[in-house]
Amino acid sequence: MVAALIVVDVQEGLFGPSPSPAASEDVFARINELTSRARAAGVPVIFVQHETATGDLEYGSPGWALAKELHVQASDEIVRKTTPDSFLRTSLGSILESGGVSNVVICGYATEFCVDTTVRRAAALGYGVTLVADAHTTHDKAHATAARIVEHHNATLPDISSFGPSIKAVATANIRFDGGKALT
Repeated sequence: MVAALIVVDVQEGLFGPSPSPAASEDVFARINELTSRARAAGVPVIFVQHETATGDLEYGSPGWALAKELHVQASDEIVRKTTPDSFLRTSLGSILESGGVSNVVICGYATEFCVDTTVRRAAALGYGVTLVADAHTTHDKAHATAARIVEHHNATLPDISSFGPSIKAVATANIRFDGGKALT
């Protein structure tokens, strides 16, 4: 299966203010490791950036920028979005289609919103999905800690089988890219 690595919403306006999302430094390190390995194997790297009409994520603002900790290359694709769904009214679907992609590896922010929605939508569109179990994060919420939210999604998303394609939650160390494919 031809793969693509999708990094969702790892932006200054979401990671820069205090408090940062849970385990931010570890998540940055894992994303950078994945992007490096993906590029070395010829797997496209796609960064998705959320934007709003005003505020911290306004297009072109300092907060809209990808987090400075990320190792972004000129060859990487950038996709702009305005909803939690990285496919809705964006170029993501056409990028994946033009590359013959059938499997997506997804990481980023926010576990319970944009990551969750993008995982579900990718599966609904027929893509095999690998959620990078230790490279997505969120902020603590009143009802649950970020760690609990991540744990919940790693446990429940792979249980969804009605879309057809499988959804797997796999740790960074167990993801292998080989010749444009993701092997998990």
